[in-house]
Amino acid sequence: MQRSHIGTLPIVATLGVVYGDIGTSPLYAIKECFTGTSIALNEANVLGVLSLIFWVLMLVVTIKYVTLILRAHNHGEGGILALLALISHRRLKFVSTQTLIALGLIGAALFWGDTLITPAISVLSALEGLTIVTPKFSIYILPAAVAVIIALFMLQAKGTDRIGSLFGPIMLVWFVVIGILGGVQVWQTPSILKAVNPWYGFHLVCSHPYKILPLLGFVVLCVTGAEALYADMGHFGAKAIRFSWLALVGPCLVLNYFGQGAALLHHPGAISNPFFYLGARTIYVAHGGACNCCYHYCVTIGDIWIVFSVWSGHSA
Repeated sequence: MQRSHIGTLPIVATLGVVYGDIGTSPLYAIKECFTGTSIALNEANVLGVLSLIFWVLMLVVTIKYVTLILRAHNHGEGGILALLALISHRRLKFVSTQTLIALGLIGAALFWGDTLITPAISVLSALEGLTIVTPKFSIYILPAAVAVIIALFMLQAKGTDRIGSLFGPIMLVWFVVIGILGGVQVWQTPSILKAVNPWYGFHLVCSHPYKILPLLGFVVLCVTGAEALYADMGHFGAKAIRFSWLALVGPCLVLNYFGQGAALLHHPGAISNPFFYLGARTIYVAHGGACNCCYHYCVTIGDIWIVFSVWSGHSA
């Protein structure tokens, strides 16, 4: 008998397995959109890139996977092979068996290609943040990335359940933190929310016709690993995957991307690594706010003390 509610544990485990890939895309997506295409870093282009990223997330993840493809399960199982088996059972007269096998092989090849590229990009982009502390760490990035990837693949052999229970809480903290970091910048620059309008993305495409193909190639980086929503459906269930995306992952990713865009409007030099600059900038603002509060608190105490001293002197 199926439960009518969604358990907390499957949702947290979903974060560690299903969304670990797409959740690290903010590390490099916006940076590559500008540095990889050499488009000018101005307000119109920043809004255009954010608009493209927002609508790619909505169309590919929210509508395609969360709304539509998760319905096409094979007795609760997902993935390209499950989808192929589901189609073959329909016995479509206009599609031959050879064509179905070819489509299945192509889909599997694309999946394996993504699994080879994305971990390397994610780990390298994460470790590149060390160079912000000091450039001396740059020589250690590549060997450290190799060590991290080997360790991750060794852990992966322990099974999906252990991976989910281990990385689920970590990814929960990750999404909350990147959402807060982006939300602070969006709060300070609310005009960045104009990027929700698809017109800015359309205008960017029309104004850079010769750079649009590589630009779209970099924009797609924001949905790397989205196929895991369908591939891992058999482990966690469609309800947990949908709830995780709509309630936490999707909003936090959008906030972080928009926060990076807002930071770039004020500090274009942050394009070398906008994600890590976002964290440094937010900590700086929080530190400044705390110092400001302490200052005003001390001044207020000082004023009270002066008034009290003067009053005491007159009383004497």
